[in-house]
Amino acid sequence: MRITGSTVLLTGVTGGIGAALAAELARRGARLILTGRRADALDPLVKAYDARGIVADLADPDDVTRLAREAAGTEILIANAALPSSGELLDYTPDQIDRALAVNLRAPAMLARLLAPAMVEAGQGHLAFVGSISGKTATKHSALYNATKFGLRGFALGLRQDLHEHGVGVSVVQPGFVRDAGMFAATGAGTPAGLRTVSPRQVVAGVVRAVERDRAEVNVAPPEMRILSAIGGQFPGFAERVQRRSGGAERTVRRIVAAQRDSR
Repeated sequence: MRITGSTVLLTGVTGGIGAALAAELARRGARLILTGRRADALDPLVKAYDARGIVADLADPDDVTRLAREAAGTEILIANAALPSSGELLDYTPDQIDRALAVNLRAPAMLARLLAPAMVEAGQGHLAFVGSISGKTATKHSALYNATKFGLRGFALGLRQDLHEHGVGVSVVQPGFVRDAGMFAATGAGTPAGLRTVSPRQVVAGVVRAVERDRAEVNVAPPEMRILSAIGGQFPGFAERVQRRSGGAERTVRRIVAAQRDSR
């Protein structure tokens, strides 16, 4: 799919990476539909990029259905919205668990289900899901976040096979630690074991590459993180033992968790 001239629905636009995506998509000449939960944060971006804006809470099933209906004609979906959900599962209330699963996994799946039929009928379109390297290997204090990102990756790769014969592409883009914008940057935590970060611009480039080249999976992370995540996914017991010996990883996770608690 060419982004230029296409109608693109972008979720999670009011976050740091979402704003960077909106800027690049507008620069490339996309017809933008932007959505976020808060009108006060959404409206300035809608005006800046001459876009359509739809206020919607992706944790609300009725809002997801309404969003898909109001965004009819979408040719490219970029499902970028996500909630940070690190921390021990026992610290989460049932409502918080439901909200994380709804925003991070159910909403992208339902938007795909509701928007894909028109793409199939047209014989073209693209569904791009912004996941995380946490969808490839599990880490301590991240069971809920891992669950949503593992699920999103599996959903995207399976759906890709289902829609291939209809001319509709599906991709999953998986960033590592992103500096300057997004959930990790907001915590101020350092990376474990000195792992390098990537920039929002690199994530944006990964999304563009996934859509325009119909890539199944784009991992936006330094080589060492891509290697470690691949090993961790293949050998989870080994990865668990390595993580237990890494005090730096423990400190990073605890700082991220503390930042999330402050924002709830």
